[in-house]
Amino acid sequence: MGAEKFKFFRAGGVDQVQIRTGKDLVNLKELDQKLWVALSCPVVGLQFDERTLTLIDSEKDGRVHAPELLGAIGWAAGLLTDVEALGRPSEPLALDSIRTDSDEGKLLSQTAQALLESLGKADATTISVEDTQKALDTFRQQPRNGDGILPLNALSEPLHKAVGEAILATLTEPKKDRSGDNGFDRADLVAFFTAVKERLAWLQAGQEPAILVLGEKTALAHGALTKIAAKAEDFFTRVHVVSFDSRATVAMNREESTFLALGQKDLSRAAPELRDLPLATIAPGALLPLVGGLNPAWVEAIFAFNEQTVRPLIGERTALSEIEFRTLTTRLAPYADWLAKEPPSPSSVKASPELEAWVKAGAEAQLLDIVQKDEDASARWGAIETVEKLVRFKRDLLNLANNFVSFRDFYQPGKRAIFQIGTLYIDQRALELVLRVNDPAKHATLAPLSATYLLYCDAKAAGGKTMSIVAGVTNGDVDNLMVGRNGLFYDRSGQDWDATITRIVDNPISVRQAFWSPYKKIIRIIEEQVNKRAAAAASKSDEKLVAHTTAAEAAVADGAKPTAPEPPKKLDIGVLAAIGVAVGGITAALGAFLQAFLGLGIWMPLGVLGLLFLISGPSMAIAWLKLRRRNIGPLLDANGWAVNVLPKINMPLGQSLTKLAKWPKGATRDLVDPFAEKKAPWKTYIFLLVLLGLAVLWLFGSLDRFLPLKVRKSVVLPHFGTQVEPTPLPAAAPKAPSLAPTPKP
Repeated sequence: MGAEKFKFFRAGGVDQVQIRTGKDLVNLKELDQKLWVALSCPVVGLQFDERTLTLIDSEKDGRVHAPELLGAIGWAAGLLTDVEALGRPSEPLALDSIRTDSDEGKLLSQTAQALLESLGKADATTISVEDTQKALDTFRQQPRNGDGILPLNALSEPLHKAVGEAILATLTEPKKDRSGDNGFDRADLVAFFTAVKERLAWLQAGQEPAILVLGEKTALAHGALTKIAAKAEDFFTRVHVVSFDSRATVAMNREESTFLALGQKDLSRAAPELRDLPLATIAPGALLPLVGGLNPAWVEAIFAFNEQTVRPLIGERTALSEIEFRTLTTRLAPYADWLAKEPPSPSSVKASPELEAWVKAGAEAQLLDIVQKDEDASARWGAIETVEKLVRFKRDLLNLANNFVSFRDFYQPGKRAIFQIGTLYIDQRALELVLRVNDPAKHATLAPLSATYLLYCDAKAAGGKTMSIVAGVTNGDVDNLMVGRNGLFYDRSGQDWDATITRIVDNPISVRQAFWSPYKKIIRIIEEQVNKRAAAAASKSDEKLVAHTTAAEAAVADGAKPTAPEPPKKLDIGVLAAIGVAVGGITAALGAFLQAFLGLGIWMPLGVLGLLFLISGPSMAIAWLKLRRRNIGPLLDANGWAVNVLPKINMPLGQSLTKLAKWPKGATRDLVDPFAEKKAPWKTYIFLLVLLGLAVLWLFGSLDRFLPLKVRKSVVLPHFGTQVEPTPLPAAAPKAPSLAPTPKP
């Protein structure tokens, strides 16, 4: 029961367990989870049957955890006579491999046989995922499909359909039946008829004579009173104010300025300014007129109030006192109180005139009986779903374990892991490390930790479908990759998507690419500076041209002679001297460098290599260190995985994940290009440069030790390059003494 049960393989810098047989799956419960590559994965967004993952996800939180995977393996193994059936995913489930020594096994076996009979396969000895899917699809479309939800097409009686339509009208979010149609369940049905009964009871209470003081016309009388009640209260209050103090009369009737402003406009009875004025003129002890002297904006409302409320309750009036107004309010108060107690019924309940007929016909009990029959069918649905669960687990558990407990499919040539969703073609390469981006914010935080060069793209397919993807570039160079560039993405089903780069995470791709990186950066900086200086010079020149042209046009318009442009400034002698010093310094430095370089003699090639590595060495060292850390763990964690190790991407694996363009075998190439640019004779230039270098070395005598005596520089040009001292003249011989006598003075 120890380590002999497990075999491991080395991949991605991690020891991973081999899972090849059903017995290996069953033994996973004894494997220390510290040795698992992943401990959880999301249910959606993977190239794996989402229905299977949903069945494994017993907690229904959208993630498959290690205990749930082990639970699924244990449940499936417990229902099979031979656990090795789990290691043969390509074979359908044999009926005789189901254990029948338990109640669950017996029910499962009987359901599987009945399911095959319903599909016309009574003689079949195996059952597949497709068989269970067909049976479930057929069962879903039945009126009684076991979910306890009634769509309208499951109701045949007109009474039931009418009630069902009213119930659905009360729901802001109708339930979804297994068939996909909108429906209602037991709770919706009970809530609807509770509201119906409350409304009927309220309507019945409103039939009391003390409430309906005018019978059926009570509602009209109350409505007319309600429309003018606030304005009438305002009128009588203002009358009380001026009765208290006559000095308030002008203010209670509004200032004259108010009417002056109204007089400046085109008025209508519906004007808001008129509706704000009192109902009638305010005076001490004034009555509310019902016929004349009324505010034009309220004439119609007062007329309706007089006809529907005043006359039926207190008789004919031309004006109304406050006491009479209070009497009317009191007479209609019971109706107002009853109206205020109206239950908060849905609009469909309020608008339906058939509520009482539905209750008397017993529609609630009848529909509850239909719901009960639907709920009773849930056992059959559960039995079919259990068969589906076993068939799917038998087919998928081995594959899932090899993409969860270990990443065998990711590290096996010719296979793809369940998180690889397709291939991105861009810049003459095919990128196969492509993942869906579920959470862009989380990806932005974790992606750089993968030490991988990443392309984030927006993908669009026919029909308006969109998604975000991230692709790892693990081979080639990155000179032509930039934000905004387009490519073509193929998902695992073969559908093509337009892909546009939206963001790039820069990381080394290879040591070779890092070697050339500094030189490319220098060239890019030089190009940017040249373009910047050229653009600035062009802009300055354009500004001067515009200024001179404008000045010339202004001078011509004024009749003056255009001013000639300023002559170019002469260089100052100091500037020339500075330039000369700079050129001299550069020449001296270049000379010293050449002298030191040529002084290396036969070691000059090593000097060239040393210079190259001096420039490229730091970049290569950084790339080497980052490439040792390149892994897919952070990319998966950003998508909701719980990766337990760091699955590395070494150089051979990286080259397999990013395939560069290659000619097909047997292809031929026509080298004649009618539009080819004239090539510079680089070979000739290089030959002449080498020849010149050898000549310089020969002149300095650096090659003498390697050459025959006759052609050595010290023999052919012995005095070239050396300082020759001038030969001194011979001293004059002393004169002989003269014998002639010296003349006397």
